Formats: sequence, C-alpha cells, structure tokens
Amino acid sequence: MSTVRRKVVTHNSHSPDSLQRPSDVDTATSERLHELLMDLIRATGLLQPDQTVPGQPLSMSQAFALHELDADPPLSQRDLAERLRLEKSSVSRLAAEMERKGLLVRERDPGNRRLYRLCLTDHGRTLHTRMAATFHDHYLRWVAAMTHDERDALLTGLPALVRAVRHTHADATGPS
Repeated sequence: MSTVRRKVVTHNSHSPDSLQRPSDVDTATSERLHELLMDLIRATGLLQPDQTVPGQPLSMSQAFALHELDADPPLSQRDLAERLRLEKSSVSRLAAEMERKGLLVRERDPGNRRLYRLCLTDHGRTLHTRMAATFHDHYLRWVAAMTHDERDALLTGLPALVRAVRHTHADATGPS
C-alpha cells in the first residue's frame, strides 16, 4: 500500500464512524474495499468537478437526469431531486440548464401550479438513446473482460454495497 493510501486509511480508521464498525468486518477487508472504490472512481473520471459524458455536451448529473426522465416521464423537480439524491435548488439549476440546451421543457403541473413537470424534448430523448447505447457498449466491454465467477460475484456484491450505502445514508440523514 502506498504511503498516501496508508495515511488515508489510518485517518479514516480513526473517524467516529469507525467506532461503530461491526466486529465481523476485518480492517484489511474494509481497507481493500476502500482502495478499490477509490480506484473505480478515479478510473471512470468521476473526480473531475466538471465531469462530462465523453463526446457529449452534458455533465454526469445531466446524463443521469436524462435517464430518469426518459425511464419514467414526467417527473416533478422534487421527484427528480429525490432520485438523483440532489438538493432541490441544484435540480432547479440543472433543469434550467437542460431547458436552455433544448433537452427538456418545464411545464406547470395542472394539479398543483407550484410544481413543474419535466418532460424530455425529442432532442433530449434522442441524446439519451445515443448515450445509453454508448454506455451499454462500455458495460459490455467491461463485463466481457471479467470471468464468469467475477461477474457473478459482482452481481452479488454490488447490490449489497448499494443497499448498505443507502441504509447508512438514510441513518445519517434521518427520514425524508
């Protein structure tokens, strides 16, 4: 382990949360998982503050918003904020920028004039379709580079990790 990583692990192991670490989780396992997750984030370029989708004029947040709006239209800004786990004010700015780019329209909800419904434009839907195909090709290449056992392990471990992150996030933030 590099000196920097050792310092980060040591720093993180002395955080207040570490006092609540379950006794069945060994330090070496948690350190290795921490390293791998950091490597994954670096490898995907998600540390870039202005991270855009390669080949597209979109931020990662905008790409995820396109996906949510195409998968389950229309959504209110509040619903989109919950799905993306962003502040409502951030989603308001995000929606305004996407509207300026011609990707969505914000329409007042007829049942509640205080709410906006977000609907993709044809341009937004076309862009999402193109991006989804590109991402799918990336995922296929990544999965093809793994063994069958590695894929099975990931299909077991990754949902468990997502569940644990959501659970601890919910505990930290309290009920919505």
